[in-house]
Amino acid sequence: MMQESRLLARSFQKLKYWRNISKCVASPRPQAAVAESVAAPVEKLVVPPPSNEDKPVSPKIEKLVTEISQLNLIEVSELSGLLKKRLNLPDAPVMPVGGFAAPVAKDDEEEAAPQKVKSVFTVKLTKFDEKQKVALIKEIKNLLEGMNLVQAKKFVESAPTVVRSEVPKDEADKLKAAIEKVGGTVEIE
Repeated sequence: MMQESRLLARSFQKLKYWRNISKCVASPRPQAAVAESVAAPVEKLVVPPPSNEDKPVSPKIEKLVTEISQLNLIEVSELSGLLKKRLNLPDAPVMPVGGFAAPVAKDDEEEAAPQKVKSVFTVKLTKFDEKQKVALIKEIKNLLEGMNLVQAKKFVESAPTVVRSEVPKDEADKLKAAIEKVGGTVEIE
């Protein structure tokens, strides 16, 4: 008897459960919710133009460009001055018309002064031996922190590239020796 009552109670619970589900599925949505979903504006996706074509320009910008291109030099100068004033822009340095001036000859005193000794160097992979490419990729991966094999492969294949910059002479020599050992050609600058 007890077992039958448990089965009956479970059946009743399942029935209530399915009745609630069927109410949710069968109940119609309120008309206001349906109207809102239909009336909501749908944004159109704008496909960007290909990179080899000019981007479309707004009519306002096109009009400004046309008007500015019809100004004479005096009007352009006035426009430039007014824009600098309104937008609080500093005066840009003007390049000389003839280009840069020729370097002045050094005095005897400057020549007598000791030249600065270079303390930092750049290690550059210029080329590599195709037969030892795999070994070079593994070595580059080990030498450069945070680089995985795919990145190291792309790095090696894009030679000539800078392996490290601003390193001391002894470290530059160590890098050069390690890379040349596995078939790379290195240049220290």
